[in-house]
Amino acid sequence: MSDLISVLFMAALWGGSFLFLRIAVPDFGPVPLIFARVVIGAGCLLPLLVARGEWPELRRHWRSLLVLSGLNAALPFPLFAYATAQLSAGFASILNATAPLFAAIVAALWLGDRLRPVALLGLGIGFAGVVVLAGEVPEFGAGAGLAIGAALLASLCYGISASFVKRRLAGVSSWVTTTGGFGFAAPLLAPVTVFTWPAEWPGAGAWLAVFLLAIACTSIPNIFYFRLLHRAGPTRAMAVAFLIPAFGMLWGALFLDETVSPRMVAGCVVILVGTALVTVTPALWSRLLGRPATT
Repeated sequence: MSDLISVLFMAALWGGSFLFLRIAVPDFGPVPLIFARVVIGAGCLLPLLVARGEWPELRRHWRSLLVLSGLNAALPFPLFAYATAQLSAGFASILNATAPLFAAIVAALWLGDRLRPVALLGLGIGFAGVVVLAGEVPEFGAGAGLAIGAALLASLCYGISASFVKRRLAGVSSWVTTTGGFGFAAPLLAPVTVFTWPAEWPGAGAWLAVFLLAIACTSIPNIFYFRLLHRAGPTRAMAVAFLIPAFGMLWGALFLDETVSPRMVAGCVVILVGTALVTVTPALWSRLLGRPATT
């Protein structure tokens, strides 16, 4: 399978996560749904981790992994689940594309990473895209504004978690950070899950959506991602982030009959242009285009 097909495959699966959230949230509620997601997802990854002989490394870094699980799963996953109860799958997937923008800001403030002038321009353009999307709020009705805030807070959590990994988990196996990041989220979510579990047992369709969310949209794409990362490097692997909103809107339109408005398309384009300016350096563009970098 070529790198391009791998990237498209991962983007299609990750874009589908917003579809399955939309399907399952009404039956489960945000927190119980995510509890089931991380338990099933970690359960699929754990045997692979053990087979790779990396269980001792997970135990050695459990404290940092516990913090990571809060920043990368236990908090942002329920926030996005709540958001998809109010917003369309496509709309929520576009907001998810702001995560690299937040990551750049956090890295500059926490790690001292330098923001190039073009990156600062990209930040402005990216958040202008959020403003463009905000004009769509009335179409979704009451609670949509709070849902957008929840999705943006979740994206901020992703941005913080990226810097946390670089600061506290540098050199740790990606399989360890992924499995621990999902697995340790379960005990963090368990107390709230106990008190918010739905009175009526979720239907078969909702459970199927949860299993697909946990396996097809969580475990499987991460396996492909890390294979691609080791084989082709982060340059090509990161290209998946630019395609997720397109698939999020596509699956929502095909399977949930969601409307993809011109404003949503415009907001998506603006956010992705801003994200590209922030995350892709001139040298990176040269490598992506197959040309030697110039100085």
